[in-house]
Amino acid sequence: MKLSSTVTLVFTAMAMANAQSTKSTSSKSSTSSTTTHNAPPPQKSPEWLSHVVPLSGNVQSYPSGGKSIPTGPLPSVSFDISGYPEGWKSPPTTSAEVKAAIAAIDWSMVPNVPVRKSDNNGDLSMTGYDDAKDPDCWWSATGCVTPKNASIPADVANCPNVGDWGLTYDDGPLTADDGGKWAEPELYDFLAAHNNQKAGLFYIGSNVIAAPAAAQRALANGHTLCVHTWSHPAMTSQTNHQIVAELYWTMKAIKEVTGVTTKCWRPPYGDVDNRVRAIAWQMGLTTVLWDEDTDDWNMPGEGGGNLPPATVDGYFEGWINSRKNGTDNKHGHIVLQHELNNSTVSMAEKWLPKIQQVFNVVPWNQCFNISNPYWETNFVYPVADESIPKNAATVTTSPSASASASVAASPASLSANTVTSTPTDNSTPTDNSASTDNSASNDNSASTDGTASSVHAAGAVSASAGSRVTAASTAGLFGALLFAVLY
Repeated sequence: MKLSSTVTLVFTAMAMANAQSTKSTSSKSSTSSTTTHNAPPPQKSPEWLSHVVPLSGNVQSYPSGGKSIPTGPLPSVSFDISGYPEGWKSPPTTSAEVKAAIAAIDWSMVPNVPVRKSDNNGDLSMTGYDDAKDPDCWWSATGCVTPKNASIPADVANCPNVGDWGLTYDDGPLTADDGGKWAEPELYDFLAAHNNQKAGLFYIGSNVIAAPAAAQRALANGHTLCVHTWSHPAMTSQTNHQIVAELYWTMKAIKEVTGVTTKCWRPPYGDVDNRVRAIAWQMGLTTVLWDEDTDDWNMPGEGGGNLPPATVDGYFEGWINSRKNGTDNKHGHIVLQHELNNSTVSMAEKWLPKIQQVFNVVPWNQCFNISNPYWETNFVYPVADESIPKNAATVTTSPSASASASVAASPASLSANTVTSTPTDNSTPTDNSASTDNSASNDNSASTDGTASSVHAAGAVSASAGSRVTAASTAGLFGALLFAVLY
């Protein structure tokens, strides 16, 4: 079967799944990790965000047809953050808003997977986990991206077409406090100046409300906006309710600031298992990982590590050489980079022009022909052949299998944002609700970083990313093919 035909089948299956009508009910119990259903439950637009009123002044469509995009200094944006949790802290689970999102989930479809524990260094403990059987498809332990349980959707892990480079940046928008002169719109303007390059941006909710003008700029520039949680914890170390809160507040921040309800998310450190996937899926999100890791976050810089930049240079050189000599010939890639600090942004700017000469550089979603990355249907993005579908709903509906998630937002910039008020809820309650929490422990999360500078300091989970490349690469493509054949 040709790969193009396979991708077509994937999206046809997705459309069929969306057409089905199912009743979602709350349950006090959740399924075991071995209980299976025929397919993941259909996704729907998050009703628990219907009350959110977006800021005025946002674009209402993708900048197609040669439409110019904004660049340069960011405008001043006044945004009231008084209703939000404290930035970069684990958000509380007791607010009425979060409770509404919790109540909307059919917990019988969430596997009964234990909350993972952390050691004294804040690194996830994998003691006792059966890597060989991998019952929970735990990426941090095995690199698994395609669950055995048919009710759990596979992750997006790599672009299917050879020569595609799925461009993604995590941890943005880079604020002036963390980035100085490298803060947005630095990277977004650079992308605009280099072939009007689009990228997938995985946003920290805390940064979105701190730099609203940057997020708005990203949407206006045509980038893809996705969720990267509120405080950057290892998500398998969070209780069910904490997972909902991390995703909810970030989704709300993106919608209130930009007006779009995204369909994609990326777990910090890639840390995801079937329990986390199932919750995110029912919140309207598809899990997006990667198969090439630049490890750029680990270079010296604000919140970085001690990795010599020459090592990161070597990764880029190796990928370029493999593409040139024909050994990179099995599939395309989704590449992990960051807008975290001066080091990561300067490294991105150094290598993008060279990558563009060898690869077809696109947002990760474009290589899957996903033209509707948001629940709002007025945003329609280009597909693989660069065309914009007239009837996008027939091309993509909700994410599914290895070819899903949300696309298309745009690079934003940060500069003279005026944020009013201060957070009023600084509490971090534990999740003691037995009605929907199937975990054995209420709160084992030790990696809910309190500051942006420590975002990648818990090294074990993140450092494991390099060893997951081959597994994610093979399994990601297998997931797309398997989904197409079975459904």
